[in-house]
Amino acid sequence: MKDFVDGTAFNAEQGNRARKLFAAVVLAALDDAISDDKKYGNGPEQIARWARSRDGREVLSCAGIDPNERVVEGLMEFVGKGVRTSVALSREESERRNAAAQAEAA
Repeated sequence: MKDFVDGTAFNAEQGNRARKLFAAVVLAALDDAISDDKKYGNGPEQIARWARSRDGREVLSCAGIDPNERVVEGLMEFVGKGVRTSVALSREESERRNAAAQAEAA
């Protein structure tokens, strides 16, 4: 009997890959806005303009993020903090692990 991949599982996996790809585009846009903020002081405005544009809304939607005004404000706040996405993500992961270890020890 031949082995085969369930078409539904394959499509779901493709969808997950596509969402991750678009999420990477969102992270790159954040990093670009942070760079703009350091150079020109207009990073939050740049990310807001992008997120409200047709392309930005499409990318956010494809990444699984609802492109509403609350999200735009969150992106602006993130850019305003000036922490690159790679640093923020690694710090967040580190904090999550520490919290889990403390919960386990208690």
